[in-house]
Amino acid sequence: MHPILDWARGRLLPAALTAAGVSLVGAGLLTYGTQAQPAAPSPTPLVSAAPSASPTLLPFPTPEASASASASSAAARVATRVVVPALRIDLPVVHPPSDPNAFPYCNVAEYIPSLSQPGEAGTTYLFAHARDGMFLPLLLQSRVDNGSAMLGMLVQVYTSDDRVFLYEITHVLRHQSELYTQPQEQLALQTSEGPRKGVPGYTGLVMLVVADPISSGPADHAAANPTPRPVVCQ
Repeated sequence: MHPILDWARGRLLPAALTAAGVSLVGAGLLTYGTQAQPAAPSPTPLVSAAPSASPTLLPFPTPEASASASASSAAARVATRVVVPALRIDLPVVHPPSDPNAFPYCNVAEYIPSLSQPGEAGTTYLFAHARDGMFLPLLLQSRVDNGSAMLGMLVQVYTSDDRVFLYEITHVLRHQSELYTQPQEQLALQTSEGPRKGVPGYTGLVMLVVADPISSGPADHAAANPTPRPVVCQ
């Protein structure tokens, strides 16, 4: 039995949510595209709550071994796709622009190259704009009961060497102003809480979810390596 399938079939998770969101920490580079009412500050991480009284299995794509699996070594592994099935987030992941002052791309998520990659000790840090089709659902959900409904949700991160890593969201951190890193293997997904720097309403703060690793396994090459179509945001 594939380890991810075995885990998913044997564990019940809260019902999938309806959700419709980013400033690179300390740089004010990412934007959001909603006018939702701001929530009261709550910088304290939320700890995983008790399971829902009406749980259901959370569906997610079934990773399968590829006949043409990449020969890339784990040392060269980078994140290529991030999926949060319950929030209908599914984005290619790319290396950020080489210019550290460049505005991050739209239509993709990006990783911080100086931090870790899936399967390594340390934080794999992925960020995307708080806009439709990107990480906006994270921002919107964080404004409802401090994002407690996201606790327990699954996150899949695919990598360039045809692997898929499964994580479970354990914390929601709001109103953050510093880069989140930990020595143990974890995943962080970040988006902004305010408009672009220089625009009225800019806060310079971000929110992120932290997820702990559960398992990993082989993935279909095409599923693990989607064709990214990054565009320069306007």
